[in-house]
Amino acid sequence: MDLLEKINLPEDLRKLKLEELNKLSVEIREFIIDSVSKTGGHLAPSLGAVELTIALHYCFNTPKDKIIWDVGHQTYAHKIITGRKDKFSTLRQYKGISGFPKTEESAYDAFNVGHSSTSISAAFGMAISRDLQGRKEKIIAVIGDGALSSGIAYEGLDNAGYMDTDLIVVVNDNNMSISPSLGAISTYLSKKMTGPIYNKLRSELEKAINNLPIPQKPTLKAARKIEESIKFFSPGLLFEELGFKYYGPINGHKIDDLITIFNNVKKIKGPIVIHVITTKGKGYEPAEKNPSLFHGIGKFDVKSGEPIKRKYSSQSYSAVFADKLISIFERKKNVVAITAAMLIGTGLDKVKKKFPDRVFDVGIAEQHAVTMAGGLSISGIKPIVAIYSTFLQRAYDQIIHDIALQKLPVVFAIDRAGIVGDDGETHQGSFDISYLNLIPNMVISAPKDSRELKSLLELAVEYNDGPFAIRYPRGESVDMGEEFEDKEIQIGSWQVLIEGEDIAILSVGGCSSISLSAQKILKNSNIDAEVVNARFVKPMDMTYLKQLKRFKVVITVEENAEIGGFGEQIAKYIAQKNLQVKFKAIALPDKFIEQGDQTTLRNLVGLSAENISNNIKDLLNK
Repeated sequence: MDLLEKINLPEDLRKLKLEELNKLSVEIREFIIDSVSKTGGHLAPSLGAVELTIALHYCFNTPKDKIIWDVGHQTYAHKIITGRKDKFSTLRQYKGISGFPKTEESAYDAFNVGHSSTSISAAFGMAISRDLQGRKEKIIAVIGDGALSSGIAYEGLDNAGYMDTDLIVVVNDNNMSISPSLGAISTYLSKKMTGPIYNKLRSELEKAINNLPIPQKPTLKAARKIEESIKFFSPGLLFEELGFKYYGPINGHKIDDLITIFNNVKKIKGPIVIHVITTKGKGYEPAEKNPSLFHGIGKFDVKSGEPIKRKYSSQSYSAVFADKLISIFERKKNVVAITAAMLIGTGLDKVKKKFPDRVFDVGIAEQHAVTMAGGLSISGIKPIVAIYSTFLQRAYDQIIHDIALQKLPVVFAIDRAGIVGDDGETHQGSFDISYLNLIPNMVISAPKDSRELKSLLELAVEYNDGPFAIRYPRGESVDMGEEFEDKEIQIGSWQVLIEGEDIAILSVGGCSSISLSAQKILKNSNIDAEVVNARFVKPMDMTYLKQLKRFKVVITVEENAEIGGFGEQIAKYIAQKNLQVKFKAIALPDKFIEQGDQTTLRNLVGLSAENISNNIKDLLNK
């Protein structure tokens, strides 16, 4: 680590000789592998972008020149050489450094990212701002081939190509997003023969022209026509038609070549695409062999490459969902599943192995996934759309106009609802109850445990009067046992888990188990609390709500933003009915929830049995 010890900022990097940069890339890889093995993180994409990162900071005057990363999965080398090397052991930990670019963390992080495909649009905005203010800095967007499956990337390309402003777009093509890159665009870019054929043909054409004993002008005119034909073999054709000058493909692990091309394009005006070929997981054999596993991984053993698995007493909710879906697929031939580049994360990889023709991974294209589900639904197929809560936000217009407005029976399996943890603000599933609750015709449910998730999934598949959402958390599932199992769930019905006289605790989803623990604490203080599993946020159980007047205190508990959430709906009901009860909503505060492990964050925001019981005692004493 001799060279890396000397690198604290990019200006230190620029003092190195070219031959030293390759050694530095090896040291950075070793540092990343060692660090991420202890903290977990996005290993494979960051290993694939080490040389690219070094070359960018070597050639461009950062932070004056702006590098806008897409998603941020590939930015660990960037963080290490921009002043965060000594803090890297805190990666994705509570109060540590973020796993993604974050403007408040460093001047070298030009734009916050966490979701995909935004870099070109953000970079274009910065380029226009630069032009309007008469500045001269370079703006570079780095985007992966997987991110090019999202429509916003093409909106940015289309606008930037038309405006013809100075902008550099680096396409980091590793033929591998989180799951294998899907779609015609990725296939088009990643054809191994196309780029070399184009460059070889153009080179041979130039040699032939130079050797021809015929007048220059006709030859050049003919050559241009031939070159236009040759471009159909090139992955650059798409970008050139959009108004970009295209350079590539280039080996993304040859620092000398990268530095040459970056230094050359700095002098060229207008929008430019540089197509770089990299290997995801480069330099660490287990990650190269299994890049999907090492895309985002927990702690692992460096020698074997084996994940250090946390011992779960039960399956994850994603696994419970997948197993139940397999049993439904076996019985119902008209049911299909759709996800957006989260085949493994949602558990659908397991379903696809058994039913390859009925599971569709559409790539990073949530809007398309939802409207595609609408097309399936209106044509007689029952689609189940499995997308993380934070990513479903990207398809909000489609949920409203293409699904709910038409009352199409699409099932939304909303994974990672609530606090997700280490990935921080951009990935917390804090808002889905709020943003779905205001949509007409929508059913919103949240299972208290794994048994109820299965029951709700069966109910959703049979429901044909509109969209049906089921939200469930990340991580280990809870099984509350037969004692609390309700085998005949009606839409809009709640379940009384423990009867009581003084207090009503209305809990949404996984908060039911926390509320039961709070009930035990209260019982020791001779406070009799009733715990209700409010498994339907919409429609609510109006029969039960009429009973609220018999309680002294009503508390709601949910892992969703307080504004627009379940508690706000109960408060509205209490106010409208003029009920003389004390009320408090316990929910996520009106701020973005930072990174950290789930238990720490839940305690921090008050989603604990102790906090619930203390709030109830305070209300009783007032």
